[in-house]
Amino acid sequence: MTKTVLVTGSTGFIGSALCRRLVTHGYSVRSLHRKTSPLDVLADLPVERVVGDILEPETLRSAFKGVDWVFHTAAQSDYWRYPELVLKTSIEGTRNVMFAAEEAGVQRVMLTSSLAAMGVPGRGELLSEGHNFNLPPNLFPYGYSKFLAEIEARKVSAQGIELVILNPSIVLGPGDINRISGTMVIEAAKGWGFFWVEGGANYIHVDDVVTGHLAAARQGQSGERYILGGENLPLREVFTILTEIVGRRPPWLRIPRQVIEPAARLIDWVRPVITLPFNSSQLRRSCQYLYCDTSKAQKELELPQPLPFRQAAQDAYDWYLEQGMI
Repeated sequence: MTKTVLVTGSTGFIGSALCRRLVTHGYSVRSLHRKTSPLDVLADLPVERVVGDILEPETLRSAFKGVDWVFHTAAQSDYWRYPELVLKTSIEGTRNVMFAAEEAGVQRVMLTSSLAAMGVPGRGELLSEGHNFNLPPNLFPYGYSKFLAEIEARKVSAQGIELVILNPSIVLGPGDINRISGTMVIEAAKGWGFFWVEGGANYIHVDDVVTGHLAAARQGQSGERYILGGENLPLREVFTILTEIVGRRPPWLRIPRQVIEPAARLIDWVRPVITLPFNSSQLRRSCQYLYCDTSKAQKELELPQPLPFRQAAQDAYDWYLEQGMI
């Protein structure tokens, strides 16, 4: 029997890619979106479009009726643009989704969290599923909000609904219409890839994120977290690859760590009057090595070898070119 699957945040980066893959795999897909959401990314897909808002519980009941699985990808991912909405969307939104799923008799919920919910690793350590948020909340509200969202989801799942939590690292690839992680590609094309700091991060192609979500739905253990990640790379190498792709001069200016905090405070001061491609939280985290261990997801979800960062960045750049956004 064909499963009916609901995707929240269906017009977003991960949500739209997930809808597309679910359709190709033969699922009956219901996409939840707000009245104001642009539907271009879903225009060619045979999905059932339902208007609703995760912050308005009364709009969710009919959307969840008759659903087998829920992929909760909706989030305020552009936290640097709308910081005041981050906590509300993550905590209240997730709570509302979980209660709606429980009331409708949904079998399983896949919660799209983030590697950011796991905080910062110790020196020489890799982030794993056992790590929890360990930063002052005001320094990184997005990561804190994702950590709290996981807690809210677990509270409701304790009443019987199955819950699998996915923690993607930095996601790149085609379809990032809201320019979340893809901002780094666009800014590199504009010439902002000339500097770097001594830090690093993990990057994953959106196709691998979607593969991980479907595998979690089929065989993930309820109550477990799974890190979805690709390559651990130092920032200098990241920007070297990006500048090669966009045809810019490779990074030549190293920013010393000791100037990061003063620069972050300056950003907080000027952001209300000057538009910048990053905020103070992103700058502070850039000087850390946010590498992760993906072995649990690779083994338990039987995931294929992840695509390289270069392909993720190239696919993102090509897509932005096609869309006229670069």
